[in-house]
Amino acid sequence: MTYEPLPNDVLDRWDRDHFMHPSTHLAEHARGDSPNRIMTGGEGAYIEDRDGNRLLDAFAGLYCVNVGYGRREIADAIAEQARELAYYHAYVGHGTEASVTLARMVLERAPVHMSKVYFGLSGSDANETNIKLIWYYNNILGRPEKKKIISRWRGYHGSGLMTGSLTGLKLFHAKFDLPMAQVVHTEAPYFYIRADVTMDEAAFVADCAAKLEALIEQEGADTIAGFIGEPILGTGGLVPPPFGYWDAIQPILKKHDILLIADEVVTGFGRLGSTFGSDHYGIEPDFMTIAKGLTSAYAPLSGSIVSDRVWRVLEQGTDENGPLGHGWTYSAHPIGAAAGVANLKLIDALGLQENARKVGAFLKSSLAEALGDHPHVGEIRGEGMLCAVELVLDRQKRDFFAPDQKVGASIVTSMARHGVIARAMPESDVIGFAPPLCLTEADATRIVDVTRRAVHDFFDT
Repeated sequence: MTYEPLPNDVLDRWDRDHFMHPSTHLAEHARGDSPNRIMTGGEGAYIEDRDGNRLLDAFAGLYCVNVGYGRREIADAIAEQARELAYYHAYVGHGTEASVTLARMVLERAPVHMSKVYFGLSGSDANETNIKLIWYYNNILGRPEKKKIISRWRGYHGSGLMTGSLTGLKLFHAKFDLPMAQVVHTEAPYFYIRADVTMDEAAFVADCAAKLEALIEQEGADTIAGFIGEPILGTGGLVPPPFGYWDAIQPILKKHDILLIADEVVTGFGRLGSTFGSDHYGIEPDFMTIAKGLTSAYAPLSGSIVSDRVWRVLEQGTDENGPLGHGWTYSAHPIGAAAGVANLKLIDALGLQENARKVGAFLKSSLAEALGDHPHVGEIRGEGMLCAVELVLDRQKRDFFAPDQKVGASIVTSMARHGVIARAMPESDVIGFAPPLCLTEADATRIVDVTRRAVHDFFDT
């Protein structure tokens, strides 16, 4: 069936007249030059809009509705918490049963050397918290010059001032006076787009490590406080690291006493078929950033998990200087925490981590079978319930399309007309998939069929 969005009458006008959307071409949307879709409901891996269209959401919102839509267990937990106590702050030692319980549940799932979790609302504010704590940490240790943060090109860590600077996508820098001076970027572990095609994976990993060492030497190790990275590049292209990447990077950071932030906003709580990407790739972080899968987006909540090593210095700092001067009004909000407790229980009860591993592998292999030989498909990659199809002008020469051709965006738009939501990843022609972890093999087959049809139709092959 082909879906054609219908006008959304007065709501459509209100939307264009009053609502400022994130990550949107503002002028086109306000003029009515771009489509508008008002969502109204969902169940499992499917979402419905106000025009009655039912679409398979192959991106789980924004990689976040991990348990799927319409889970009454989480909705009931939110309602019960709202009736009992809709809000109380977490300042000066206050808490709620939900926030205390969720903190324990998160730490039970985290690597054993992690110590405490600070709850915020979004991955962006969690990474802001991480950077503030790293700066505090170095001040307490008497190293006020050790403040720079190394990020990677094509990494995504938020869109605030510091977190937008950490993000290595130029769209998030242009005309915002970013990145800030405290942030420097190094090579992305994106093997397919390597500049030297003669490099094999081992040589490319060695080159990434050498470039990191060179950057540290250039900037001065005594000025560099932290390194932030997603276990798998997310918004930058859904790119698993080449074999041995994290094993090569971590010793360099340890040698120079640089703290490691593992940004697990996308990879946390089962998406890779492992509890965390850190487990999956043998990463030993000093900080872990969590959000999205923490509540499956049923309520806003994020977390900064700090290691024993960091926690001991934070304690020292408050003994010396008094209470930590950091907090949000909605930190550890009880409704978000209640959603998190119910969500983590549901992930376990439904075996969604194992399903992500099994069905994710089926999705990737089925896409490879359907499109692996297409002349305009350069690579099909993924891990767990993350998958991507990279489109190229010429797969033999590894030539890429010009950005203004909007190849990926056009194909994704066509897929939506045929009932499947994928994502055109920014600054590339990559079709991205991050479905709910409850996806079935039948759902995966539908995703593959619609993707194949849209790719062939676009290229008339």
